[in-house]
Amino acid sequence: MVRISDQRDIEITDIQTTKVAGNFEWTLVRVYSDAGITGTGEAVLGPKADAYIEYAKDVVIGKNPTDIDARCTELFDQLAHYGAMNGIAVTAISGIDIALHDLAGKVLDVPAYQLLGGKHRDEVRVYCDSHAGEHLRRTNVTDDYDPYSPESYADAAEDVVEDGFDALKFDLDATDRYELDQRNKHLNARAIEYRTDIVEAVTERVGDRADVAFDCHWSWTGDSIRRLAKAIEPYPVWWLEDTVPPENHDVQIQVTHSTDTTIAAGENVYRVEGARRLIENQGLDILHPDVPKTGGMLETKKMADLAKAYYVPLALHNVSSPIGTMASAHVAAAASNFLAMEYHARDVDWWADLVAGSDSIIEDGCIAVPDKAGLGVDLDLDVVEDRMVEGETLFDPAQ
Repeated sequence: MVRISDQRDIEITDIQTTKVAGNFEWTLVRVYSDAGITGTGEAVLGPKADAYIEYAKDVVIGKNPTDIDARCTELFDQLAHYGAMNGIAVTAISGIDIALHDLAGKVLDVPAYQLLGGKHRDEVRVYCDSHAGEHLRRTNVTDDYDPYSPESYADAAEDVVEDGFDALKFDLDATDRYELDQRNKHLNARAIEYRTDIVEAVTERVGDRADVAFDCHWSWTGDSIRRLAKAIEPYPVWWLEDTVPPENHDVQIQVTHSTDTTIAAGENVYRVEGARRLIENQGLDILHPDVPKTGGMLETKKMADLAKAYYVPLALHNVSSPIGTMASAHVAAAASNFLAMEYHARDVDWWADLVAGSDSIIEDGCIAVPDKAGLGVDLDLDVVEDRMVEGETLFDPAQ
């Protein structure tokens, strides 16, 4: 282990990637140094992010990995012509950012949250994405089982609560039931009523045992969402997420201002500059970025701090492996306005196996924030190799 007094002499020597086939394609990133210390990160929901990283590594090789903000600023600046304001280029840099936090934490012998200002909490609350319809994980179903009935959603909610979660989320757009034409993104009165029935069934079933959010995946018009949000106001909805298509922030702002239903957004808002207008104009009630996608750990902390100035809480979208999940947990620990973080792999029974020695990462609906250096978890390379996307190669063990 290099001494802290010598850390200014460390240089990045290489960056490598490999992709794992989970419920999504997880791009794992490793940053290598001449001190023999390696950092691991993840980019998610960014197809071909590895191609950007192959270019990006030449920007940072030979430079100090502990100067995380400087390295990421260089990457954002020098990849600007490749779209580093938003999209896949930002996702690629997010993976490098996470790996740098892991590496720098190991060099300085501190947990990653310490690099973000220290922690506000010892454990992070997790909400379980419970999907919808045919993707509901249900037991003891009968031949006449209708996976899209409100009762089926309520039954699935019961299962999730029994698993130990006190926070969960369902999709409201998983079927086109009662939608006459999905392309026009319009919900008629019956379509609104059906989705309201789902909200009523789930919230009444779980009662005060859990907070329940609902995701719209940018599926409908501002008018349709305003009517849906109004219809579900009588029910204890935690939040309504990603309500309208993400391109037009004016509509998002109008929707949020039009209803007492709590509105969350941010998964498709990249970097703090992308989130600025929505936060400053109170265009969302909850900021909901994705650490391995929309900017990385440092950038998400900047978003959280800006949101804090406007009294907006932070929730974290998360569909990643345990690497990206633990990176998000460190951000959650360091952000005073943190609310909850998503878990999206309830149906991936090997999910926790990806990191060594972790029989269970989530216990009783929470993640204990590790005090080990860096992210506090290490890849199990045997599991990585077994689960790699076809055609991928394992990280070079000689590095």
